[in-house]
Amino acid sequence: VQLQASGGGLVQAGGSLRLSCAVSGSGFSIEDMGWYRQAPGNQRESVATSSSGRITNYADFVQGRFTISTDYSKKMVVLQMNSLKSEDTAVYFCYVKWRYWGRTFLRESWGQGTQVTVSS
Repeated sequence: VQLQASGGGLVQAGGSLRLSCAVSGSGFSIEDMGWYRQAPGNQRESVATSSSGRITNYADFVQGRFTISTDYSKKMVVLQMNSLKSEDTAVYFCYVKWRYWGRTFLRESWGQGTQVTVSS
């Protein structure tokens, strides 16, 4: 299972970015998908998560600005970020929790991270 994230970049405060993450591989099913971020000197923190495509959770700092969407059939997760602030500057990582078909053990895989820089 491999994840490829894209869509990061430099944007002015108040602008928008759309992050995408494609999951590749075969013989597995995805349980959860989501995004974390890590700013310099900070721990990695959750941004938005989707559980089984039905339950979504957002960090308090999102405050309605971000939207996570998933397509389990296409194995993709997207994070639409609007009204970006300078404090949103970080490396954003996508992740999935998955298991091989017929197995119960839940595994976790991460993308390589994509830089988001918001200038004030």
